[in-house]
This record gives sequence, C-alpha cells and structure tokens, in this order.
Amino acid sequence: MNGILYEGGTVLFYVLIGYLALISLVAAVVTVADKIRSKKSGARRVPENTLMLLGALGGAAAMLMTMLMIRHKTRHIKFMLGLPIVLLFQLTVALYLLRQSGLL
Repeated sequence: MNGILYEGGTVLFYVLIGYLALISLVAAVVTVADKIRSKKSGARRVPENTLMLLGALGGAAAMLMTMLMIRHKTRHIKFMLGLPIVLLFQLTVALYLLRQSGLL
C-alpha cells in the first residue's frame, strides 16, 4: 500500500477538507437560489427536504450562516433548530474521530 495514503492520514484529511468545502459551497448556492426563486411567482422552489439533506451531508454550517445572512427560512423551526442540531452532531462526530485517530 502507498505510504502517502496512510502516513498521518494526510491525504484523507485533504480529501475531507475538499469535500466539506465543496458541499458547503453547494449548500450556500442552493440556499441563495431558493431565496431568489421565492421572490418569483410560479418559480420552482428547492424542496425543504433537499435543503436539509445538503445540511446533513456536511453543509449545515454554511447553510445556517447563509440563511441568517440573507434572511431566508429564518422563521422555520425546521431549519433554525434542525440545522444547529445537525451541526452539533457533525462536530461531535468530528471530535470523536479526531480523538480516536490520536490527532487531538
């Protein structure tokens, strides 16, 4: 096996950072697109379950910040309570994995 892949988990770390950056960007863009579509009569909206899925897949922090900045869905308990819970769960898992790997 290639030592680079397992040496301190460096490659895995960069893949994970890249994934989180990409999913965060997608979550923010989709949130803004839904906000824009909400202003247009008859425009097809992004389903709420799709937005929550993007948050659950790693975009919760970016989506929550975006929603607060553009004031989108801030009156929906599903998002204002759900996304912080998802984010807390994601941070808990990340801390657990960091401790298990000896990096923390």
